[in-house]
Amino acid sequence: MTETDLLRAWKRDPLRFVREVFGVTPDPWQDEVLAAFPRNQRLAMKACKGPGKTAVLAWLAWNFLAVNEDAKVAATSVSADNLADNLWTEMAKWRAKSPLLSAGFTWTKNRIFNNRRRETWWMSARSWAKAADPASLGQALAGLHSDYILFLLDESGGIPDAVMVAAEAALSSCVEGHIVQAGNPTHLEGPLHRACTGERRFWHLVEITADPDDPKRSTRVSADWARQQIEKYGRDNPWVLVNVFGRFPPHSLDTLIGPDECAEATKRAWSADDIATAPRVLGVDVARFGDDASVIFPRQGLVAFPPMKHRHIDGTQGAGLVARKWADWQADACFIDDTGGFGSSWIDNLRRLGREPIGIAFSGRASEPRYDNKRTEMYFQVVDWIRRGGALPPGPASLELIAALSRTTYSFRGDRLLLEPKDQVKARLGYSPDDADAFALTFAQPVAMRERFYDRTEEGLALRRRSRQGRCITEYDPLEGW
Repeated sequence: MTETDLLRAWKRDPLRFVREVFGVTPDPWQDEVLAAFPRNQRLAMKACKGPGKTAVLAWLAWNFLAVNEDAKVAATSVSADNLADNLWTEMAKWRAKSPLLSAGFTWTKNRIFNNRRRETWWMSARSWAKAADPASLGQALAGLHSDYILFLLDESGGIPDAVMVAAEAALSSCVEGHIVQAGNPTHLEGPLHRACTGERRFWHLVEITADPDDPKRSTRVSADWARQQIEKYGRDNPWVLVNVFGRFPPHSLDTLIGPDECAEATKRAWSADDIATAPRVLGVDVARFGDDASVIFPRQGLVAFPPMKHRHIDGTQGAGLVARKWADWQADACFIDDTGGFGSSWIDNLRRLGREPIGIAFSGRASEPRYDNKRTEMYFQVVDWIRRGGALPPGPASLELIAALSRTTYSFRGDRLLLEPKDQVKARLGYSPDDADAFALTFAQPVAMRERFYDRTEEGLALRRRSRQGRCITEYDPLEGW
């Protein structure tokens, strides 16, 4: 078979291309996508968590580049970081597995090009500014003109509709054009939702599930994991619907707060005078497992101070650390996560030391009925605090906190707000959101402040504190040493 014959065969049969060029055997649902590609301009994958949809997008992109002369491929995702970390990395991975592609194409951080005609035969990574208006969003995929065009939308469940408009327009004047999108069904709007509902007749839709009882389930997702999620949260839980069954939830899954808002909060600064009348509160998240950290997070009014983090300490050691911080900082209250009884030892030992911490169950009832549980209520109070001018610790002290807040989603259970389960946040982050949990605990209950007054000295403003119980007056600057 000549090279031309082989390329024609691969064009007709992308599955053969994947088997022969990459030496892999796709899953049955991946076979369906590869077989459907040559015959359909519009192809959508509505997927559960982790079935291998990004690999399929990369296979289709390499097939299209390899078999079509002067092909142009544009790839985008829900964010520039997501595109770089997932689909673009996947493209590099499969190129490295093929001597043919490694010799014929060059991969860079935002462009892949044919070594013989780099100006006319390529694939580009496209993104948009997070604050872009609809007109600017549409430019993400604009400007492509060629006989052979392919648009790839990864994580299209969260991509704005405006991004799809330019892709649709380009199909009008090409010899062969395709739009392929793949994502989790997290939003009840956007390109993926429309492809599954109002525009269903225009799309070849492949639905991918991890349902342990479905014989067509994705084998790449652990059946044991899927059963555990169903047992823990119920079949109608919005995150179970999305991540296990690959189905749309009753309400969109929305991000709690954006990273830019959190980053802006690290640039704020309040003086001791600004927060002098606010109570000092400690939030303590107790480590549950070996890779988790126990975190002590101090907050006074609109100022959050860098947390103290410790690993592999028991209840006696932890209580000692909290008691010392309590005394040194003269806190007004301390809330400890007692979900599942993990904080009981800390609470008991603190009481032996003469302190009265308050145990909080994250799964307990919220004070306000619009929240499904206490954890949801506290996290939403954190978001409100940031938007009211709260100052997070600058520098590395807030990195894990910001990551957890900006990558946690929420939905609804009936008419009540419901936060994403913690173990799913941990799986996405790669570590437990201990900092965020500890900080959220500082909002567990209203706290009364002990009486304070100011004394202006030649050295500046010193904050004095009077204890009603012991009538002991001590001097302390809440910003000193932080």
